[in-house]
Amino acid sequence: MTPDIKTLDVTLGVTIPSRHARGRAARLGPALDSVLSAHDYPPQIEQLLAEALVLTALLGSLLKDPNGQLTMQAQTQEGIVDLLVCDYKGGELRGYVRHDPARLADARTPSLNSLFGHGYLAITFDQPATDERYQGIVPLEGASLAEAAQSYFGQSEQIPSIVRLAARKGSDGHWVGGGVLFQHLPEGEVGRERLHTRMDHPDWDHVAALAGSTRADELTDPDLPLEDLVWRLFHEEPEVRVLDTVALTRGCRCNPDYVASVIARFPEDERAAMAGDDGIIRVDCEFCSTSFPIHLA
Repeated sequence: MTPDIKTLDVTLGVTIPSRHARGRAARLGPALDSVLSAHDYPPQIEQLLAEALVLTALLGSLLKDPNGQLTMQAQTQEGIVDLLVCDYKGGELRGYVRHDPARLADARTPSLNSLFGHGYLAITFDQPATDERYQGIVPLEGASLAEAAQSYFGQSEQIPSIVRLAARKGSDGHWVGGGVLFQHLPEGEVGRERLHTRMDHPDWDHVAALAGSTRADELTDPDLPLEDLVWRLFHEEPEVRVLDTVALTRGCRCNPDYVASVIARFPEDERAAMAGDDGIIRVDCEFCSTSFPIHLA
């Protein structure tokens, strides 16, 4: 493998033909900083959103439609976090978390369960080119966001999967996040059974054991190209194919002109009710923490 000199804000596709497996590796840097800097989240929430954005990059890179969109939403009851939303479109990432600061302050070392309480994980794939939209919803379970994602694939799509996520904030104040996602291909070779009916297939056991050995420090090492990371894991395989990398960036699709055009569709009396004492309607974007002032005509 020839290392890609770009090691941050990229995803890399991988296939292991002899093991009937496919995978994705991702690492975020400046894009992660850009999303997180738009919010003044406490450290625990920053960590959660950082890992969620890495997971979103992994899932979004599975889309075959270049104009497709992946949305991940964790909505809960009785948890410190009420709502977590991330999405991916064309390599652009965005996300935000709605939480209870007072309850978070009272929790010393909040677990995933205490952060989310009882809730669900919903993942939606939209692919305009084929007019396809698929959504899977599963209970939010597991000790980590990675385990919750594995549960999603096992329950919703019946595809054996392993997910590893990590994120850290360096002493320089900059974030690095990384992750890997490997799956057994849903279809076997001609004449073979569907592989997803064999959760204990020996090929998958082998891939899961190797992918599961990925360390957090490897995932968040900005000097370690993703190709080298994959090679460390699977260098004994007869063939490991890597696909082109996909560049990632922070992107929010809020648009002042579009917001104004939507507000203009409301009746005059409703628009007046939306306005403050200064006659201005303020519309906030949760994703980028931007407020759009809309002046009444």
